[in-house]
Amino acid sequence: MTSAPGKIRVIGGRWRNSRIEVPEFPGLRPTTERVRETLFNWLMPVIEGARCLDLCAGTGALGIEALSRGAASTQFVEPHARVAQALRDNLTRLKLPGGDVSTADASAFLHTAPRSFDVAFLDPPFALNLWSVLADLLEQGHWLAPAAWIYVEYPTGQLPSLPSTWRLHREGRAGEVGYGLFRRQASRA
Repeated sequence: MTSAPGKIRVIGGRWRNSRIEVPEFPGLRPTTERVRETLFNWLMPVIEGARCLDLCAGTGALGIEALSRGAASTQFVEPHARVAQALRDNLTRLKLPGGDVSTADASAFLHTAPRSFDVAFLDPPFALNLWSVLADLLEQGHWLAPAAWIYVEYPTGQLPSLPSTWRLHREGRAGEVGYGLFRRQASRA
């Protein structure tokens, strides 16, 4: 998969049918409309007012969808300056409040002072195989609220090793992409 230039649309909420510009960039793989619609149907009861983290943001489709549907804020993390700038441009053009873009590697970002997020989107580039590393940093670094929801996207049939405190709530498949929504259950000491 080399690039995904063009436009994708916001599926629901206040900015429904708005277009998100997708820059041409190797490995950029926006979450499909069908998968986003399913995910946000699952998250509908909890997304209003949520603090979201779109780790490995790419186009920012997941975080933008969350903002459109009433999330209080979304922290986007994208290591590539050109892709991060395209994301900032989309947020500005759409006049979306509550979005903040950090141009940083996800792992480096998770080594900064943590903030507590209610919803986290974990969809790293498949070729980098970062799921377990980033999941452990999210969990161990106190980035997740006690009952946070975590969305994970991965190659079909290759569910990564995730923290034992993450319980699978729902899962699905779209072609070569598997995805799951997990609920964090803080361990009792």
